[in-house]
Amino acid sequence: MAKNYALNPLKKLAGQTVIYGLSSIVPKFLSYFLVPLHVYIFPNPADYGVVGDLYGLVVMLNIVLIYGMETAYFWFCKKEGNTDKVYSTSLISLIVTSTTFIILAFVFAKPIAQLLEYPQHPEYIWWFGLIIGFDAICAIPFVKLRLENKAMRFASLKLFNIGVNVLFTVLFLLVFPAIDKHIYHLPSFVYSPKIGIGYIFIANVIASVATLVFLYKDFTIKLSFDFVLWRKMLKYALPLLLAGLAGGVNDVIDRQFLKYMLPESANPMTQLGIYFANLKIAVILVVFIQTFRFAAEPFFFNYEKEKDSKTMFADIMKYFIVFCLIIFIATMGNLSIIKYFVTKNYWVGLGIVPIMLLANLFIGVYLNLSIWYKLSGKTMYGAYIIVFGSAITILINYFFVTQYGYYASAYARLLCYVAMTIICYFLGQKYYRIPYNLKDIGHYALISLVIVILMYLLGSYSSVIQLILNNVIVIVFVFYILKREKLLPVLIKMVKNSRL
Repeated sequence: MAKNYALNPLKKLAGQTVIYGLSSIVPKFLSYFLVPLHVYIFPNPADYGVVGDLYGLVVMLNIVLIYGMETAYFWFCKKEGNTDKVYSTSLISLIVTSTTFIILAFVFAKPIAQLLEYPQHPEYIWWFGLIIGFDAICAIPFVKLRLENKAMRFASLKLFNIGVNVLFTVLFLLVFPAIDKHIYHLPSFVYSPKIGIGYIFIANVIASVATLVFLYKDFTIKLSFDFVLWRKMLKYALPLLLAGLAGGVNDVIDRQFLKYMLPESANPMTQLGIYFANLKIAVILVVFIQTFRFAAEPFFFNYEKEKDSKTMFADIMKYFIVFCLIIFIATMGNLSIIKYFVTKNYWVGLGIVPIMLLANLFIGVYLNLSIWYKLSGKTMYGAYIIVFGSAITILINYFFVTQYGYYASAYARLLCYVAMTIICYFLGQKYYRIPYNLKDIGHYALISLVIVILMYLLGSYSSVIQLILNNVIVIVFVFYILKREKLLPVLIKMVKNSRL
């Protein structure tokens, strides 16, 4: 169990994580439930491959346009003290670079569309230019809300964003087509069947614009730009940009290998669509990791000066991994139901789901470990580690994707993050030692492995019996953890207090 001195900070972190979870879990699950809508309306995996391809590029370009300013904002608010000056300088920087990016996207839309092999759709470049640019401008206001512990406003704005996205997705893909076909022929500026899958992107554009508008209060401050401070922030942030780019390569370069290296006979866009849809099944673990990161990053920076900070960070790591393991085995135990979120055309790729879940687990562990170089200011080490991981991703995809397809991409991601986790751990122990409880972590990881093997052996039973047994095993595992960590009395007390 966490020490008594650590209980209140841990409860605070847990509470913040729950609130941020509303802004992350709910939107992710809404997006998750949009996947069946997408794949049922566009049953050809090649169509869904376009979505996976373009949103993969969004990941990379978001990293470029934010260029490490989020973490730099945390660091310099702590170091400089004048948070208004840091906020204004970083916000102006992002506004200028993002506006420039949007203009370039509109000017060079046609050659970019040809380069990406969508010569008939330069409008895709316009739409994504707006999405990426507006989201980058919103990044600093959102990170300011996190630093100020305004989790409720952060959550409400994130929920608003996804709500608008979902609303217009449903309108464009379900409501308007039904009206146009059966009731009244809508004018083309309202709805045009020719746009097809492009309406997924248009809904995102509307959501990004609406979010920017609702953040107007955060832009009506006295803006001033400190060039000296900006140079210091860039010096701190650029290694994070390099690390972010390399991390983006780890996340999305596999899609480009599938698109460009698979022979036409293998239907590369179909393979990409299958791969991307099954990545969505494994997104449950990513949701928790992202939720935790929103709450944990400002917590780490604010708590670092406390005497017990490193012991606290070690406790957080243990409980984080335990929770990830529960999500992992729960997902595996219910995969026979979860698979129905996509059509049978995509089930051929279900074999990569456990691989991607493990990869996502190591991503989360790495993000926890990486706090050492952010807190110590040694951000260049983060860049070195992630560049090394990117090299693994690129090499495995280059040499094996033509033979093994998306399985090579899945294993490349897993091996990449395993390697990064190991390197980050040993460097962290050298430069910013945190006493992680490897014995307990290994104990729970081994039990989880045994559980997954047991679930596999239970596959000979009927699906209903197997599901019941799998979920009983998950519940037993959770109670074992609560009892072993002596958290059950704490949990019971919290439930009783919530009723009062």
